[in-house]
Amino acid sequence: MNTKIIAGFVVSALFLQPLGVTAQGSTDAFEQEFVITAYYSPLPNQCCYVLGSYEADMELNGEGVTGADGTKVYPGMVAAPKSYAFGTRIDLPGIGIVTVHDRGGAIQELSTGAHRLDIWAGFGEEGLARALAFGVQEVKAKVYPSGVTQPAESFALANLPSPATRLLAYAVSDEHVLLSLSPKLGETSGSALLLQRALRDTGYLAVEPSGTFGPQTKEALAAFQKDMHLEDSSEILSLRSAAFLAALHLRKNSEGPIGEIVDASSKGSTIAAAKRTLRFLGYYRGQTEIDFNDALKSAITNFQKSHGIINSDTEAGAGRIGPKTLKAVTLAWRQKLVAAKAEKLLTMQKLKQELAAQRKILTRTLTVGDEGADVVTLQKLLAGRSHLSEKRITGYFGEETKRAVAEYQVAMGILDTKNHPSAGQVGPRTISLLNKEEVRKIFLRMQSGDTI
Repeated sequence: MNTKIIAGFVVSALFLQPLGVTAQGSTDAFEQEFVITAYYSPLPNQCCYVLGSYEADMELNGEGVTGADGTKVYPGMVAAPKSYAFGTRIDLPGIGIVTVHDRGGAIQELSTGAHRLDIWAGFGEEGLARALAFGVQEVKAKVYPSGVTQPAESFALANLPSPATRLLAYAVSDEHVLLSLSPKLGETSGSALLLQRALRDTGYLAVEPSGTFGPQTKEALAAFQKDMHLEDSSEILSLRSAAFLAALHLRKNSEGPIGEIVDASSKGSTIAAAKRTLRFLGYYRGQTEIDFNDALKSAITNFQKSHGIINSDTEAGAGRIGPKTLKAVTLAWRQKLVAAKAEKLLTMQKLKQELAAQRKILTRTLTVGDEGADVVTLQKLLAGRSHLSEKRITGYFGEETKRAVAEYQVAMGILDTKNHPSAGQVGPRTISLLNKEEVRKIFLRMQSGDTI
């Protein structure tokens, strides 16, 4: 593993007093000051990545599958400076007894006398949340080199908190984010938290989102799927359910099509709204007039029978939109609109994946000094928006590209001024807006018959 995601990042700002003891050449157990951070192993389809994508975080973490000595990652593995032989045990107070199996470019003996350690914090979102929550910790620990009597390894990931809320700073904020997630029953993750928020915002989940996909979340998802006529499992968020939920979330503040009961005494505008709505649902075929006629009454009756509200034309309430029928009409109207939007989101998600594979949209964060194909993609996107000359598409992220990024960020309202400390850095929000614009542009071209 070459480099690691470091939860604290600012190692050079930490000043510790050296103890005058190093690992080099040690044959006995000794005490040492450590600056400790944590790293994780990315998985596909996370809600959040530090560098914006699975591929980028995998590269940053050196694949995150094995340590430098070939040992598969496991709880209790740490990366240490090269002066620590593989197999060295370290007793970290309040954390556990860990074993050195890994290295890292930033894992060095610091000039302050302290030594760096990086603890493996787990896989996927839970591992990332755990690494972020761990932060930077300074401890005095007992080191047991290989060859001396060593204590047994003793470390449990469960003892390190992994709050899902810590991930949200790295979540891409757009209407497509749910389509990239697949939280399942029993897990605690940022993906589960985003699912719960969407269910709460659309009125299906009554409890406060916790990030744990438990029975209440399952019931809320099942209720949503029933309303949307989806037959997916409620124990995992499927792609199709995610598309419907994202589509409904976009319409969460929209009012119903009618708004009040409908009968012969209703005002003309209400009757006309009922006719338009029932025509949209396939039950009314007459003119949109303001009179309550037999065609409308028949349409209402047919809707009621098809939705199990009444069994015959002679029942009380037949042909009248009362509270129960109004609720059913609103739900059917919303379901049809959501289904249409969901299909569009699914098409756009597939397009987004194709564009990412073709390197036509961004998949990772970027900053000054970066170079390569990802920078070329960024520069082409900026050139297509007149923020950068096509002659400056070089594959190197220099000051001119930084200026163009800052200009775009201000134009899109991401930042108020080009003098902001973050101006010119391509983070999740900038990636989201650039990609969203590009996907929509190409989607509209496809709708008009053009090819990509």
